[in-house]
Amino acid sequence: MPASTNFDFPVSLLDSIKTVCSVDGDALAHSHNATQPVSIRLNPFKFTNGFNDLKPVLWCDKSYYLPERISFIKDPLFHAGCYYVQEASSMFLETVLKQTVDLSKDISVLDLCAAPGGKSTLISSLLTENSLLISNEVIKTRVGALAENMSKWGRSNVLVTNNDPKHFSSLHEYFDVIVVDAPCSGSGLFRKQTDAIEHWSEENVIHCSQRQQRILEDIIPALKPGGTLIYSTCSYSAEENEQIGDYLLEKELEPIQLNPEKQWGIIETQSNNKAWGYRFFPHLVNGEGFFISVFRKRIGDGETEYHRSKKKLIDKPNKEELSIISNFVEEVQLPHILKQKEFFFLINSKIETDLRLLGEHLTIRKKGTLLGEIKGKDFIPHHELALSNYLNNDISAIEVDKETALKFLKKSDIKCPDESPRGFCVVKFDTHPIGWIKNLGNRTNNYLPKEWRILTEI
Repeated sequence: MPASTNFDFPVSLLDSIKTVCSVDGDALAHSHNATQPVSIRLNPFKFTNGFNDLKPVLWCDKSYYLPERISFIKDPLFHAGCYYVQEASSMFLETVLKQTVDLSKDISVLDLCAAPGGKSTLISSLLTENSLLISNEVIKTRVGALAENMSKWGRSNVLVTNNDPKHFSSLHEYFDVIVVDAPCSGSGLFRKQTDAIEHWSEENVIHCSQRQQRILEDIIPALKPGGTLIYSTCSYSAEENEQIGDYLLEKELEPIQLNPEKQWGIIETQSNNKAWGYRFFPHLVNGEGFFISVFRKRIGDGETEYHRSKKKLIDKPNKEELSIISNFVEEVQLPHILKQKEFFFLINSKIETDLRLLGEHLTIRKKGTLLGEIKGKDFIPHHELALSNYLNNDISAIEVDKETALKFLKKSDIKCPDESPRGFCVVKFDTHPIGWIKNLGNRTNNYLPKEWRILTEI
């Protein structure tokens, strides 16, 4: 929907911007009268060729602009996790990571303010299978959406947590990379969120800047010496951007300069104390207002060694249980399955090694991929398994059309072809799983979790 044509950009905000870079204030203000672009990022583990003819986002692979906004809720591929709808400017995180981090190594990454999951799904895509991503959200009511989006993405290298930033300070020098997409005054989203300007004020900018400093103060101890801190906001204000860079230089951090392509239209800035920053303005890039900067923690006397308890937090499944599960999960993944009470999880070796340590410090809301549970001699597969990258290719499946897929996603029962085998069967649309049904012969049961169902009229 087009933005208002009477946008009134705050003069004090323009003055703040001009303290760090030269910008055409009229062009910037006028750009907020245009329709915002819509962009998506494809899941590299769930190939689909339906978007390849679109205009690409230049700083992020497999990302595209749509010619217009569509109803994503009506697209089964969206529910299957084949793509994520993400604002284009924030996708620059991919370029940042590729230029500053050795992504070929197994590393530990914290996405501190992760909901609803745009940056976390991007990070997870870039990490090795045995890396660890902790996707954290401090607001409890937003954790469910974050966990759902990470489940759709389909990888087992993720823990979703619900913690305050200060809880991570006890994980002293644990993370190789920390991403802080900080809560901010939101001026970069004036075009996207039409009421944002009504809530903007210089007082709120100062309040946000102080909160950002407290968050960073809490989190810096958790970064390893030599580790990378990535800080970003969707604010135009220097107080929340370049001045935060100066604050970080007072700590044990040093700035990192990036190398974006000139034709991308990104503005490079330097703070008073020479911290590098990268600004996105909607009159120069095909995206919203955004700021990002990168720092490296100075090398100290050595990393902290953790004494990990050998007491078991969760168990390994026995041979009989593995035999039952093997019909549903890739054989190569069976050694990585763990059991907690009646539930079975697929997690990588890094999570298995550190799970008790992390559980002592953090509130873990999702770990790896929840596979399901065994009741008697029967395995009841979970929805996360259907959407994961670890599903046994020999599992029974039915391919459905869009109308039937949407009916399934509303949690209505659908009919199986007469020749379909009895028992659990994965439902696929355009070859991509969207969930489980159980074929009982004369009818089917829909195993889509009720909290995942489409509630709107289609």
